[in-house]
Amino acid sequence: MSHVLAVLEQRDGSLRKVSHEVVTGARRLADALGSGEVHALVLAAGPVQGTEASGRYGADKVITATHAGFGQYAPEGFARVAAEQAKAGGYGAVIFAASAQGKDLAPRVAARLGVPLAADVTEVAVDGGAVIVTRPVYAGKALLQVKVTASPAVVSLRPNVFTAVERPKAGAVETVAVSGDAGRVVVKGIKAATGGSLDVAEAPIVVSGGRGLKEPANFKLLEELAQAFGGKAAVGASRAVVDAGWRPHGDQVGQTGKTVSPSLYVAVGISGAIQHLAGMRTAKVIVAINKDKDAPIFKVADYGIVGDLFEIVPRLTDEIKKLRG
Repeated sequence: MSHVLAVLEQRDGSLRKVSHEVVTGARRLADALGSGEVHALVLAAGPVQGTEASGRYGADKVITATHAGFGQYAPEGFARVAAEQAKAGGYGAVIFAASAQGKDLAPRVAARLGVPLAADVTEVAVDGGAVIVTRPVYAGKALLQVKVTASPAVVSLRPNVFTAVERPKAGAVETVAVSGDAGRVVVKGIKAATGGSLDVAEAPIVVSGGRGLKEPANFKLLEELAQAFGGKAAVGASRAVVDAGWRPHGDQVGQTGKTVSPSLYVAVGISGAIQHLAGMRTAKVIVAINKDKDAPIFKVADYGIVGDLFEIVPRLTDEIKKLRG
């Protein structure tokens, strides 16, 4: 029986949504390894809102490690404490999110433990006691299965792939004070997107636009459509649009942008290059609007509309407003 350590993320004193996905993935792996326990580690300056919910997603114990310098992400301090916890607990696996923070922290911890890192994983399993992970390669055209023979197996999970699953169980909660230095690197602050807009990686509805919108000013059509959903939608963009400077990089959906898995994904004027599909094909429902009936996006869409987006999107916005009004 092997226990699994899930390293969670918090921001401004609140647990991030991706942390529930990490606990769910860790629970799945712990069960496959032999009914081991899942211990969740949160690094913060003080109490973190939402940690108690981790028990409902499969954590048997939630440990909050507090340090005055852990209010913001502290790379060296976080890596030291996570590695020390991994060694002390004798875990069979250590799980991170392949988020912006996780992509920096996971390899640091793996290096301290002297083991390799299996990054951006979309599936975990166990075969003969060894952890088997699956990750996309070649822009999602193929899936690579990797057997992780090192112990602990250090794995980072692609966000929005492991659907958080609640369980009728409450985990134990404890807080420990961390001694020592937080590290030489100090994060002074994080600049959030302006206007209080939703992050495309966490929004339940995403409306994305591509080159079919012809110019950046026409993204106003998508912003109006997103607003019609009552504050539940975010506006995304294809790589071509971001490279052209029409939208900020934080809006980019795809292999080199963000992976999203919303309840509804509306692709407007996006042809559907493989790099874009790699970042949104796990959406629950995909709606494509494009004038080219042969556009690749229609192959993954649940609903497709062939026509002029400049006529379709305003009408769609009006109909959604009527339904909500």
